[in-house]
Amino acid sequence: MLRTASRLSVDSPLGPLMLTGDGTALTGVGWGRFDRDDPDAVLEETARQLAAYFTGRLRVFDLPLKPAGTPFRRSVWDAMLAIPYGGTATYGGMARLLGSGPRAVGGACGANPIPIVVPCHRVLASGGAPGGYSGHGGLDTKAWLLALERRHAPAEATATAEQAGQLALL
Repeated sequence: MLRTASRLSVDSPLGPLMLTGDGTALTGVGWGRFDRDDPDAVLEETARQLAAYFTGRLRVFDLPLKPAGTPFRRSVWDAMLAIPYGGTATYGGMARLLGSGPRAVGGACGANPIPIVVPCHRVLASGGAPGGYSGHGGLDTKAWLLALERRHAPAEATATAEQAGQLALL
């Protein structure tokens, strides 16, 4: 029997995080705490991987994901998953590769239900400007995540938007 909703609150350097799942996959990461947790194995593994990520020991999440969204938004989120740890892409570069516009890519980034794991923080505006970040703490959180990854990233993680997008489209 599949569970319809799993939830787990975890502590992080960015404050408490709320993990949600459907019993088979991670469906959301948000900021705050649940009144009551009802975890499953996927959420417990997510908590372990997030803890390793926040210490710089994990560079690639290996979790089943099921973000709810339109096909276009899912294509943007898939492209974000191809941006290497410590690397960045631009809204415009991703838009060109997906045959869309930068604002649509930005909208998909802002609607990302699984931030951190699906790394919308790695998408920047043209010229390296931060753009936006819809997670708790806004641009301060985005800067913190990027700084964490730059401290721990391997040298080859400096991908351009086109390289990251091409990886996602292969």
